[in-house]
This record gives sequence, C-alpha cells and structure tokens, in this order.
Amino acid sequence: MKNNRKYINNSKGRFDKRLAVILLAAILIGGVSGYKLNTHMHPAGDEQGTYTWSNDSSAPVESTLPASRNTAVVETAKRVGPAVVGITTKVYDRDIFNRRVEVGTSVGSGVIFDKKGYIVTNNHVVSGSKDVNVSLSNGKTVSGTVIGTDPATDLAVVKIDGSDDLPVASFGDSDNLQVGETAIAIGNPLGLEFQGTVTVGVISALNRSLDDVDQRFKLIQTDAAINPGNSGGALVTADGKVVGINSAKISKEGIEGIGFAIPINQVKGIVQQLIEHGKVIRAYLGVYAADKDIAMRYGYTWNNENGVLVMKVAENSPLSLTNVKLGDYILAIDGKKISSVKEMRDILDGHQPGDRISLTYSHNGRETNTDVLLSSAPGNNS
Repeated sequence: MKNNRKYINNSKGRFDKRLAVILLAAILIGGVSGYKLNTHMHPAGDEQGTYTWSNDSSAPVESTLPASRNTAVVETAKRVGPAVVGITTKVYDRDIFNRRVEVGTSVGSGVIFDKKGYIVTNNHVVSGSKDVNVSLSNGKTVSGTVIGTDPATDLAVVKIDGSDDLPVASFGDSDNLQVGETAIAIGNPLGLEFQGTVTVGVISALNRSLDDVDQRFKLIQTDAAINPGNSGGALVTADGKVVGINSAKISKEGIEGIGFAIPINQVKGIVQQLIEHGKVIRAYLGVYAADKDIAMRYGYTWNNENGVLVMKVAENSPLSLTNVKLGDYILAIDGKKISSVKEMRDILDGHQPGDRISLTYSHNGRETNTDVLLSSAPGNNS
C-alpha cells in the first residue's frame, strides 16, 4: 500500500485575504479534482467492455480435512485465494539532472474477477504505470496492462491474457453486510514473499468516513489485519464472496486493527466504466465550494447562510453560464437542500452528463433559482 490517503464573505460581500489560501482546500464539485485518466489503455478487440461477474466461488471445494478443521475460513481461502494476485510496478524518481530513473519496485494486490483476465485493484497500486507485472497464485508472472484508473475512488482495472483456467472470484452484496460477521482479508502484505496471506477478523463497522481523506463513498471497517501490500486485495465473507477491495489502514502509534475496504457494490459500477471507457464519466457542474465543516478547520464560521459557499466558478463550465458568482451560497439542487460539499457531490453523482438540474442559490441574501445543463468532466482537471 503506497499511500493510505474559510472563507466567508463579510456583510459587504468582500472576502478576507486568507481566502486565497483556503481556496486550495476547496473541492471542485461536479468534476474530479486530481483526475489522471489513462484513456488510451483500452483492451484491444471485441473484449473491450464485455465481461461477466463470476460465480465460481460458490462451487464446492474438495478437502481431505476432517470437518472440525475444514472451517469456513479454510473453504474461503481455497475458493478465493487463487484469484488474488500480486501487482508489481516500477518506482521512478528524478536524479540531479532531472532525469527519470528507476529506483525500485512497489507491490500491491489485485483480484481476478473475469476469465477474460480483468483484475480490480487500487489506483494507488498502479498510479503512473501503463504496464505492470502480475504474479499469479500458480507461481507464474505475466505482463498486465492498466486499462483504466479512477483516482477519485482509488480504483483501477488491469488486464492480463484471458484463459478458461484463470481462477476468478465472485462478488457478493456489500449492502447486506452485518457488523460482527466474519471478515477474511487476502492479499500480499509487505511484498510477494508473503503472497496470498490470509487474515481473519470481523466486519467492525459500516459506512465509515475518514476525516483526512476525500472519499467518494462510505467504507467498510474491519479488524482483519491489513498491511502495506494488501491494497487492492479482497475482503471476503465466510461464504466465499468478495464484499470489499482493501484500501487503507490507520497507521498511528498504539492503534491496531482498524482497516478499511471499498464496498464491492460501489466497485462494480466503477469497474464497468473503467473497462468500457478507461475512465469514469461523471456529471460536471464546475464549482469550487466549501461548507461549514471545512471552514471550521481553518477557524472560519458563517452564521447567516445555509448551503455551501461558492469559492470559484470554473471557466467554460456549466455553472459559468449562469449568474452564480463567487461568494454566493448554493442552497439546494432539484429541491434537495444541501449543507455540505459531500451532499452536493452525492446528488451530482446521481446524474449523467446532459442532465438538466434546478439549482437554488443565495446572492446577497436573496434566493434565486436557475437551471443548469450538466456536461462531462474535462479530462485535464487538476
């Protein structure tokens, strides 16, 4: 795992000089800040955009163990373990002459979910790479191609040559998870020398948010051991279904047993778009916004307005075609009141480019409605 990942106008409508600094913390809504999409990495031929969610892990597993030892964890490790792979990427740095030089390698995990050779992993496992090496459970190492990445959700898809002999994992239903049920993590902690490591715990909590991470959706918390190298590996239930992609761990002195996985129900939609388009196509509004929670982190408060504060309107964006200006407050979208940046983003994520939304905003204390035609997020957002 390479990385775990005030603004207020005064009564006269003028902004404090500190807003220039705080603007760096504002989030570009309706696009994805920090996008770096490999749109040129589509698989070739008729395979692009075609795949199936496998049910192979529901098949019985032969065992010579007595029933007392052949536990659900043993069965799950046999079913899902072979579908968990190691993903090795080269790490580069700049020398004193600013030349790009290789300084080592980094290893993460991935899960094969289709016999055509599609593998889901974390974006931070393959970030900046086009080609990777994939270590299979049978000891072979093959070349893989990164066909799509999504930094906003920390997900990516790698493809290797397909084969009927490829072991594949079955995706479950993360919406039906229960706190306290068995959770099994499979991955490659600390590198390939520990490839296929199985750790066991429980689902500790659901719908978790990390304060220092800009996440697109809630995470699954587990106490199954997750360490560097587990990123992109599988979080599995006792019936052999992958319900999460391991992504992060809180690494602080004195803290143990707090790991996180991306729910598989959210993973499915992202993976589908990455296979079909090489990126995730999201509706784009084009506003840098901040809410009261973000403001409080920097010592700013506002008391007279609800909604989110418009910090900047992106040039040539859908919002730039309206009368919404710097210092206005966006109060609602399609009649749904919003009080945070995340609420606004969640609403926009439910729309597609080309959708028309109704936006309610406040300008100098006066509420106004306007219609906005959403577009696609530009590929050069940064």
